[in-house]
Amino acid sequence: MMTVRSQMKISGIFRFAFKKESIIAMLCLLFTGLAFASGAVSAKALDLTTHPVGYLSLLIFVIAYGLVMAEEFTQLRKSKPVILAAGIMWLLVAVAYGQVGDNHTAEQYIRQNLVEYAELFLFLLAAMTYINAMDERRVFDALRSWLIRKGFGYRTLFWVTGWLAFFISPVADNLTTALLMCAVIMAVGADNPRFVSLGCINVVVAANAGGAFSPFGDITTLMVWQEDIQTPQGAVGFWSFFMLFIPAVVNFLIPAAIMQMAVPNLKPPASDEIIPMKRGARRIMLLFLATIITAVSFHNFFHLPPMLGMMTGLAYLQFFGYYLKKTHIPPLDMKDASQDKGVAGDFVPFDVFNKIARAEWDTLLFFYGVIMCVGALSIIGYLALASQFMYVEMGPTFANIMVGILSAVVDNIPVMFAVLTMEPEMSQGQWLLATLTAGVGGSLLSIGSAAGVALMGQARGKYTFFGHLKWSWAIALGYAASIAVHMFINASSF
Repeated sequence: MMTVRSQMKISGIFRFAFKKESIIAMLCLLFTGLAFASGAVSAKALDLTTHPVGYLSLLIFVIAYGLVMAEEFTQLRKSKPVILAAGIMWLLVAVAYGQVGDNHTAEQYIRQNLVEYAELFLFLLAAMTYINAMDERRVFDALRSWLIRKGFGYRTLFWVTGWLAFFISPVADNLTTALLMCAVIMAVGADNPRFVSLGCINVVVAANAGGAFSPFGDITTLMVWQEDIQTPQGAVGFWSFFMLFIPAVVNFLIPAAIMQMAVPNLKPPASDEIIPMKRGARRIMLLFLATIITAVSFHNFFHLPPMLGMMTGLAYLQFFGYYLKKTHIPPLDMKDASQDKGVAGDFVPFDVFNKIARAEWDTLLFFYGVIMCVGALSIIGYLALASQFMYVEMGPTFANIMVGILSAVVDNIPVMFAVLTMEPEMSQGQWLLATLTAGVGGSLLSIGSAAGVALMGQARGKYTFFGHLKWSWAIALGYAASIAVHMFINASSF
C-alpha cells in the first residue's frame, strides 16, 4: 500500500484555457485546494483486492489500457479511455468506503494523486512550450536542412542521426528528438524503405537510451527525480542519473553496431536547401538552458519542486515573447519572409500563448488518467500485492528487469508510477536500474514507447511493428548488456 506523506503540497491547476471564465474557475479551484494542503491522509485504506469493487476496477483498467494500446488501429486518442476509467474506478472506491461510513478517505487520496499530477503537468507544460517555440523559430528545420546538405551516405547518416538522437533527447525529450531525426531520414531516404526502417529503429533506440540518463529526457526519469527518493546511499538526485550514461551508451551502441551492417552502402543525392532560423531562435535556446538550470537549482539548493523552476523559466520566455512581439517588423512580401535571416520577422508576430496551446494535450491528459487509475489500484490494494511479490519474494533486481520488459508491452509511464506508488525499499543502484530499464525497455517493441508509436505514423508503411520486431533480438542484447554494465560500474550504489 502506498505510504502517505505527512504534509500535502498545494494542488496545481490542470486544465488550461485562455478565457476570463477559465481563469476565475482556476482561482476558485486553487483556493479550495488550500483548505486541504496542510492535511494528511490519516485513515487506513480498506483491502478491496477480493471485493467486487476491486475486480471490477481491475477489469475497467485492463479494458481502458487495451484501448490505449490499440490507438494506432482505432484512431481513438489514448487520453479518452483512461480518463473515463479513472472516474469510474474512483467512484467505485468511494462507494465501497461510503458503505462503511467513511466519506473522506477516497477524497483525500485523490487529492494526494492530484498533487503528483500537478507537478508533472506544470513541468511538462513549460518544457513543451519551449520546444514548440523553438520549432516555430525553425530551430529544428534548420538542423534538418543542415544535415541534408552535408550529402552523407546512408551508413554515415544512420550513425549521425543515431548519435544526435542520443544527445538531443536528454534535453528535448525522446519523442521530439525521434520525430526530428525521422524527418531527416525520410527527407534523404524516402526512396529506400530498408534504410528508413533501420534508421527509424536506430533513432527510437537511441532516443530512449539518451532519455534514460537525464531527468529531462523521459517522463519516467522526471517522475523519479521529482519524487526526491532517499536511499541508504543518498538521494536519487539530479546528478545521480548521469551514472546511467555509460549503460545508456551501451544500450544504443550494441543494436546499432549490429543493424548498421544491414544498412545499404549507398549515397543519396545531396540537397542545397537552406532553412534559416527566425529572429530570436538562439536566444530562446539560451533561455531554455537557463530554465533547466533554474529548475535544477531550485530543487538542489532550495529543496523546492522542479516544476517551480520550470514555471519560473516559462516566465523568461513570456517576457522575451513580449519583446519579440513589440519589435516585430512584418516583411514586405512572402519572399522576404521565406528568406528571413533574423532581421525582419515573419507575417505573424510571436505569441507565447500560441505555443502553450500547441502543447501535447492528449499526452498531458493521458498522464492524468494513468496517475488516477494507478492511484485507484493502489488504494484498492493491488499494488501492495504486486510489490510484495516482485520486490520481496522475487527480489529487486528481477523486479526491475521485469519493469523494462513490461514497459515494452504496456508503456513505461504507468509501470514507473506504479513502482513509485509501491515505494519499495531499494538502494540507489536499484532505483537507477528501474529508471534505466523503464526508459530503454520500451525500445524492445515499436509500441513500447511514444517515440516508436509516433514514428510508425510518420514513416507509415516503411517503419512498422514487424519491421522493428525483426531486430528485437539485437535490441534485447543491448538491453541485457546495459543492465550488466550498470551493475558492474555502479556496484557501490547497490
